Parts: sequence; structure tokens; C-alpha cells
Amino acid sequence: MVPTITAAMTNSQEPHTLTHKLRKPLVEKLSRERINSSIEQIKSLLGPEFLKQQPDSKLEKADILEMTVCVLRRLQQQNEKQRKLLNHVNKMQCSSDKNLREADFSLLSSTVQTSITKEKSPVNSAPWRPW
Repeated sequence: MVPTITAAMTNSQEPHTLTHKLRKPLVEKLSRERINSSIEQIKSLLGPEFLKQQPDSKLEKADILEMTVCVLRRLQQQNEKQRKLLNHVNKMQCSSDKNLREADFSLLSSTVQTSITKEKSPVNSAPWRPW
């Protein structure tokens, strides 16, 4: 005798197990479809990179994922180099700005000193007249 759904429902655990058994293949199929879709998107985004590596061969999913990891690592290294270069440039600019401020202050200080010296000098001092 073949068990029926009503016979399977006599035990409280069996409906859950039956539902699980029916849903599992569907869930796995949807999961595979998502994975395949994502791999296809990666393949289309990185198509030129894949052509450089293996121009005539058919790529398996594992190949696509491995090559993607390589591309991402290379991009990460380039990004790190650019970040270091930008930090270096910023440090140089800050240092340069500081030197310019010090030079401006020094120039301003010497100008003020010269101006004060001229004002104290009796030879150059003339009475101030508003007219």
C-alpha cells in the first residue's frame, strides 16, 4: 500500500518533512539560477579581461570566478598604490604650504621691521601733516 498525504499527516513531524521535501528542489533550483545569473553578469562585466587571458577557450564557472578574483586583487593593488601616492602628494603639499606660510611670515616680519626702523630713524622722520 502506498502512503498518501492523509496517512503522512498522522504524525506531527511528517507534514513538515513532506513540505520540506517538496520545497527543497525548488529552493535549490532558484539558488542555482541566481548563481548562474551572477556568474553571467560577472562574465559580461569582465569580458575583455577574460578575452586577454583565454581568448578561444570556453570558460567554466570556476574559471570565471578565479579570473574575477585575480582582477579584483589587481584592482585592489592599484587602488592601494594610488592611495599611497595621493597621501604622499598631500603630505608634500601640506609641507609646501607650511614652508610658504613661514616664508610669508618671515617676509612680512622683515617688512614690518624695516618699516619700524624707518619710523624710528630721525633722518627719515618728517612730521605728519594731514593737509
